[in-house]
Amino acid sequence: MILEIDDQTMDDLRIFSKREAAGIYDLYNNTHTRGGEMRLQAMFRAPLAEQEMINRRSALIKHFAQLGLAFPFEAAMFDMVEKYLTAAQESSDGSRQYLLNEKEVHNGVAALINLIQQVCTFIARREVQDIIPYSDEREAIDQLLLDPSLAPVLLEKHPDKLSYAAETAFDVLLRVRERKRIERLLEYIYQLDVYLSVAKVANKHQFVFPRALEKGSGELKLEGVYHPELKDPVANNLQMQLGHTVVFLTGANMAGKSTFLRSVGTAVYIAHMGFPVAARHMEFSVMDGIFTTINLPDNLGIGASHFYAEVLRVKQVAAALQRGKALFVIFDELFRGTNVKDAHEATVAITKAFSGKENSKFIISSHIVEAAGELGLHAAIGFRYLPTRMNGQTPEYTYTLQEGVTDDRHGMIIIRNEGILDILRNGRKRAHSPIENSQKTGNHELQH
Repeated sequence: MILEIDDQTMDDLRIFSKREAAGIYDLYNNTHTRGGEMRLQAMFRAPLAEQEMINRRSALIKHFAQLGLAFPFEAAMFDMVEKYLTAAQESSDGSRQYLLNEKEVHNGVAALINLIQQVCTFIARREVQDIIPYSDEREAIDQLLLDPSLAPVLLEKHPDKLSYAAETAFDVLLRVRERKRIERLLEYIYQLDVYLSVAKVANKHQFVFPRALEKGSGELKLEGVYHPELKDPVANNLQMQLGHTVVFLTGANMAGKSTFLRSVGTAVYIAHMGFPVAARHMEFSVMDGIFTTINLPDNLGIGASHFYAEVLRVKQVAAALQRGKALFVIFDELFRGTNVKDAHEATVAITKAFSGKENSKFIISSHIVEAAGELGLHAAIGFRYLPTRMNGQTPEYTYTLQEGVTDDRHGMIIIRNEGILDILRNGRKRAHSPIENSQKTGNHELQH
């Protein structure tokens, strides 16, 4: 089963690079082969929505991480093998059209024989045999290699010094007769490349392997979660149990709300892939889909305003909920595209409606703190905020999540500190504002 996601969510969480900014995918990509890279991309586009599959993949990668195994094949070997296998195509009359010269055929045959022998050695290693979650794939590889047709390949002692006759015989065997077997073998190697790549990331960044819980259990437990792209992040905790459906998040501008939402959204997304996440500990109920609205653009193609784009997004989520889907949903500044009165009424109405969807989880950030009074009457809605401390006339941000609601509003203070009114009145411009002088390097808002 595959998790339901869409382009908006992938853009919000910046799963893939955009406008020359690296994405989450790039952080996890340490693959050595083009096939492994393509497989990793496909996995990022199709997170899992089944508890056993998620936990199996997570356990498998965790075992590789604990062993600290490196990719056992040279990337240059794959370049020769892939060129060799793709250079000759079979024509309609069954004959082969060679597109390689003799040296390239020689290099391709030798590289493929070496690769097959090295795969055989790798899966025979005791520590690899002891990885229980990898046993199905290891046995499938073993069955491919044990076929009598490949016996000459496994027995060949000098693949780099083949006679012309032997080389020709191996060429026909590997590139024609057993081509599909070789291609299946390569697919398993590409998958291994992904496992070892992600395991390396887990060790390098000390990411944790989450535990997937049964769908409908209603649990989300995050300890020390942070955004993996930040150099000096401030980690936070978040816990939601069954019956606790909505988190209503408040905080001043620049307090870190969007970064926190991206941190949690990214962790939930990556956890559904069975990959390690940027946190100290994570347990989560498996969901059917993830929808985020953090950086929603106006839909100019249909002449839609920002507000109407928000309405359509809420309608999309509502339709998925109506189909019985268990969703993880993030709305950053819900209904910010309309006036305060409409935004207030709409935020209260929609949040209350969301709170009744017991199998789903919602995090909604808002500047409309007045809505908390009405929403606080509902036990399924919890409140968190990111505080601001004033150092004289300069706001300072802790980026540390707290329970409750804040009415911090520092917009005019920031405007005055930036000297905008002085510029407009007198043409004067301050060289350095207090905000610029006090900015931290660690957990300020990620750029859209």
